[in-house]
Parts: sequence; C-alpha cells; structure tokens
Amino acid sequence: MLGLSALGIGFATFLIFFIMMVLLLIGMPLGFLTGLVAMFFTFGWFGPNAIGMIGTRVFSFVTEYSLVAIPMFVLMASLLDKTGVARDLYNAMRIVAGRIKGGVGVQTIIVAALMAAMSGIIGGETVLLGMLALPQMLRLGYDKKLAIGTVVGGGTLGTMIPPSIVLIMYGMTANVSIGDLFTAAITPGLILVFLYISYVLIRCYINPSMGPPAPQSDLAMSTRDKLRTIGHIVLPMSIVMWVLGSIYGGIASVTEAACMGVMGVFVSAIIRKELNYAIVHSALQQTMRTCGMIIWIGIGASALVGIYNLMGGKRFVENTILGLDVPSIVIILLMMVILLALGMFLDWIGIVMLTMPIFVPIIKSLGYDPLWFGIVFCINMQVSFLSPPFGPAAFYLKSVAPPDVSLVDIYKSVWPFIIMQLMTLGLVLAYPEVALWLTR
Repeated sequence: MLGLSALGIGFATFLIFFIMMVLLLIGMPLGFLTGLVAMFFTFGWFGPNAIGMIGTRVFSFVTEYSLVAIPMFVLMASLLDKTGVARDLYNAMRIVAGRIKGGVGVQTIIVAALMAAMSGIIGGETVLLGMLALPQMLRLGYDKKLAIGTVVGGGTLGTMIPPSIVLIMYGMTANVSIGDLFTAAITPGLILVFLYISYVLIRCYINPSMGPPAPQSDLAMSTRDKLRTIGHIVLPMSIVMWVLGSIYGGIASVTEAACMGVMGVFVSAIIRKELNYAIVHSALQQTMRTCGMIIWIGIGASALVGIYNLMGGKRFVENTILGLDVPSIVIILLMMVILLALGMFLDWIGIVMLTMPIFVPIIKSLGYDPLWFGIVFCINMQVSFLSPPFGPAAFYLKSVAPPDVSLVDIYKSVWPFIIMQLMTLGLVLAYPEVALWLTR
C-alpha cells in the first residue's frame, strides 16, 4: 500500500492532474490513461481490497440504458455516409441556393444542419462536407478561408443540433432528461445556423469575389430533372421527422427513436436501391470502432471519477469553488474557462465524464438549472472541436481535403466561426431563457 491518503486530497488532486497531463503528452489513449490512474489511486489510497469498487463503478456505467442510443445514432450516420443520401441532398439544395452570392456556402450550412438532425455526430458529417462541398466551393472560386471555415463550422453543428450524442452523454452523466435537452438545444442550434448563414452572405455581398454564384451551366437542367433532384430532399426530411417527431411527440424515448432512425435509413437505402452487404458491413465496422472508443473512454473516466469521489475529491472541489468570495456568475465563467481549456487537449467524452459529476452538483447548489448548463456545456464542446492545437474537426477535414489545404490553412479559417460560437455561448449565459423557453 502506497499510503497516498497521507498526502491529503488537495495534493492528490494536483497529482492526478499532473500524471494525466504527462501520460497525455507521451501519447497514451485517454481511455487507458484514466483507467490506469484510477487503478493507481485505488491501490495507493484504499489498498488492494478496494479494487472491487472500480468494477462496481464500471458496471453501473456500461449497463446504463441510455447508452444504447449511441450505437444506433452512430450506425445511422455511418449508413448515411456509405449511401448517396448526403450527396443527393447537397445536389438538391444547389438548385435553391446556387444562384445567389455565397449561395453554395449557405447551401453547405443548411445541408450540415439537416445532416446533424439525422445523425448527431460530427466526424462523418465533416468528412462528407469536405468531400462534397469544399471542392465545389474552391472550383467556383470561393475564398479559401471562407470555404474551409464554412465546412468545418457547419460540420460542428452535429454537436448542438438534436439528436446530438454530446447531449445524450451529458444527460446520462448529469441525470437530466435527454428529451428536454434536445428540446432546449433547438433554439441555440438555430441561432448558430442563422449566424453562420448571415456571416457567409454578408462577406460575399460586401466582396462578391469571395463567394460567386454558381454558373448557369451548373444549374441548367430540365423541369423534370429539377423535380427529381428536389425530391431527394423528401427521404432525409422524413428521417428527421421520423426520429425527432417521435421524441417530441412523446411516442418514443430517445433510445427507441434512435432504433427507429436506423430503420428509417435502411428503408431509405432500400427505396434508393443502394443497400447491399458491403455497405452494411462497412457501416457496422465503423460503428463498432466509434462506439468502442466511446465506451473505453467512458469506462476509464467513470472509474477515475468514482475513485476520486470516494477519496473526498468531489467535496474538496465543491468546498474550494463554493468557498470563493465571488458572485455565482464568476464561478460559472470559471467553469467555462476550465471547459474551454480542457477542450483544447481532451476528447469531449473524457471531459463530460470527468467534469460533469463534479460541476453539476455545484451548479445545482448555486441555484442554476442543470438543463441550461447542459446547453452551455454543449456549446463549449462545439468550440473545442475547432480549437487549436487538437481540434478534431480540423483533422477530419484534412483527411479528405485537397493536397493544397494544410492544417495551418484550416486553423486560420476557423476563427470567425469560433467567435460566433462564443457569441452564442455568451447569449445563453446572459439569457438562460434562450435555451429554456421551449421546454417551459
């Protein structure tokens, strides 16, 4: 037994943070890192007889019913990725938006919002937009930074727009209704879409060379072809209404609606005659890889948080933060700074699992609504997807972008969209009713 308990919870908190940073810097995956630190402090603080506590904590996490929704939404996104639904949706929107200055950029943001409402994750969405929209905008002569920023900014809408997996994980961790979180996220999500579209249009109307309209040759087609192309919007919109309508209508829980969404995508692929063994096999493999990562990070983080709470860490953090002689809004802003800083280095799954079991009780004791804080947290995570040096959206786009688009180009392009996300964050912080009015 190492006798770590003699060091006190304050020093132990610093030691946990230091060990995690060192292991992150040497490249250890977050899921294994948190599990290793949890094992070390279990033996060092409580002794080997306490190892069963980790198993109990992990079991309670992996048997959480809400987790079932995650592989369903990931599978739905994977099937959309493998079939031509997204491509046809993008082409259909071109007829509507292609004739105006910045129209292809607006089209990209609208398609990103619709794809977010179908899948709830950002990785596949950013990759799809990078393959569909970015080459199109660059071919038309769009400003390089505007085109890149529109793709990565639009791709992060999956974090905010229901059915967001970030909201599902927060609801499960904070014991908040996931359906209410979905409802509360609608208004901030639409505000972000409005800000993105306004930004693109204003930039392109001030300087038309930044986003010229699509040439007439790109839009020329017969009336029958136009109707057929616009008809491609019907199936994606049906899936959105099928999933979200069943949740908001009280017909199905989030988990059941996720399963219905998968069935909707299967039916859509059958109607389009695109469903085959290769697509299903590839989608299932992608789903297993994504969910495996989520589960391992969740297992490690839940074990570490459980042990830390048993050590008295939760009480230590609460007493330290609540003991500050400052207004409650300052404490909220301090939490925002912590979340934004963590988002620059950690995966969102680890952040929600590590911080929310500690932050949410503090939020409640300060008299704030944890439902509102979930939306605030979600916007923070949206910023983290773009923030250097490890913003994952940049790496998703780089994997499919043309060779002349570098990571430096991507990071230079995201700042206007980060600013708009921070503006939305400030709005929801200052006026909580922006997020809560629909739920009430």
